[in-house]
Amino acid sequence: MAEEVDTVTITILGRDYQISCPPAEEEGLRKSAKYLDKQMEGVKSRGSTLAFEKVAIMAALNICHELLQKSQQASDSESTSLDRVRTLQEKIEVALQASRQIEI
Repeated sequence: MAEEVDTVTITILGRDYQISCPPAEEEGLRKSAKYLDKQMEGVKSRGSTLAFEKVAIMAALNICHELLQKSQQASDSESTSLDRVRTLQEKIEVALQASRQIEI
């Protein structure tokens, strides 16, 4: 059975685009389109003579850069968290060992 798909109209830099999208993903699509539009408006405002395609490429590069930074931050945070968990595990082991020695 085929998944239901709607046609959603999004606007990027004043241009309308018809996008096929499952109803459950429409809100995410609209948020993504709004974010992309905002990023492209920012690029365009800094270089108003850029062609539409160049604005799109610059916005895409900026978004990719943000994504990679967030990914690296998440990876660093995960690594830090794992280090903290290992430290806590070691402290618990030491405390348990000390507790066992007292019982003997």
